[in-house]
Amino acid sequence: MTDAGSDRPRWDGTRLRRTSAIILTGVILLIGGIAVGRATAPTPPLIPSTTSADAGFARDMQTHHTQAVEMSMIIYAKTDDDSLRTLSYDIATSQSQQAGQMFGWLSTWGLRQASPEPSMTWMTRPALSGSGHDHGADGMTHTPGEAMPGLATDEQITSLEDATGTDADRIFLELMIAHHLGGVEMAEAVLDRTDTRVVRSLATGVVTAQQGEITYMRGLLTGL
Repeated sequence: MTDAGSDRPRWDGTRLRRTSAIILTGVILLIGGIAVGRATAPTPPLIPSTTSADAGFARDMQTHHTQAVEMSMIIYAKTDDDSLRTLSYDIATSQSQQAGQMFGWLSTWGLRQASPEPSMTWMTRPALSGSGHDHGADGMTHTPGEAMPGLATDEQITSLEDATGTDADRIFLELMIAHHLGGVEMAEAVLDRTDTRVVRSLATGVVTAQQGEITYMRGLLTGL
């Protein structure tokens, strides 16, 4: 059913309550994540500098996660696919919590949430000796200030907002697969550049969880 004079579907009470619930859950997990981040962040003399890979990752991955939450909430509110609704809820809540943790790290380290240099600069710096990858070590893989890996454009977000039915499901899956691939790349890059325990723990979790979700989403996409 649509509102008079509008092509957009009207949300029924159940769907509105579901969406409100995921927003509230995300806020709670974000706040909880901040508390966890503050509690587990290293103390002097292990505090990272403001231009470190630790700080750069914490800032940029918060931005990356925020978009994943946004896209997940969009599809959660409109999809009729139970599997996709469950997946989008899981992505929104887990990435809200992780974003809160990274916010908490920066707060505990006494560092600004805003970066003093262009985004992704940290990914252009050399990896630690003996690391398994070499993301951007030659300064060529990423150009500071350009779009983060996998980040959807404004136009792509609009296309997701405007789509309905199976088209919306397909757009979401395509965008989120690309988004997750970018997130894995960023997480692997910081693993090459940090010895900080909490950063390594979260980044390792990102790689494991998002690689699994990529495989799952590719299966869902094939089934559409």
